[in-house]
Amino acid sequence: MAHQANARPMSGRPVKMLVTAAGIAALLALMALDTTVVRIGSEEATRQAGFDPATYGAEQFPLIRDSVTTRAVEAPKLAEEILADQAAAAEAYGVGDGFGPVVPVTFTGTFGEGKSGIYPVTVEGMPDEIAVRVQTGPAINGTDLRDATGDIQFGQFTNQIEYQNAGAAINDAMKAEVLSGGATDALQGKTATVTGVFKLINPKNWLVTPVQMSAE
Repeated sequence: MAHQANARPMSGRPVKMLVTAAGIAALLALMALDTTVVRIGSEEATRQAGFDPATYGAEQFPLIRDSVTTRAVEAPKLAEEILADQAAAAEAYGVGDGFGPVVPVTFTGTFGEGKSGIYPVTVEGMPDEIAVRVQTGPAINGTDLRDATGDIQFGQFTNQIEYQNAGAAINDAMKAEVLSGGATDALQGKTATVTGVFKLINPKNWLVTPVQMSAE
């Protein structure tokens, strides 16, 4: 009696290997379609490299400076209006409605004794109850310059760190242009013309960050 040979089922391993290989090939094809070739030095390469604070600050500070100098109010006039109606003065001259609007101001005054780069300034015609100070570095505190025009908003940046870095970079660009040419550690007794901004929080205490300054 003849014996019928047992039929052996085909192993599933070769089939699985074929399916896996086909999947990998398809994935590689999709990756190739989704790949963009970026030339080194191109605008696209710069964008993909990420946010460059130094470049941003150098680009933005001249725009901020020009805006502030155009809108700056003489300090005695501004002081009178602030003391009469702080809210109205903030509405008329300030930018931003957060923790103190940023107000542009200009004045000529005599620098007193400085401490940590911050100098009190005596301005003729100012009310006695208002103290005016100017920060000259080396550390420039705050984001008053970044917030001075209202054109720079948080939504333009990837995250809070970039937003803060933008403010610091603008301060650095200001220092390079405005404060590096003179001995800012020896301003006591000198007369200077200053144009800058301050946050209107305490109406009797102005800490001015300059965008222009010339000392005699």
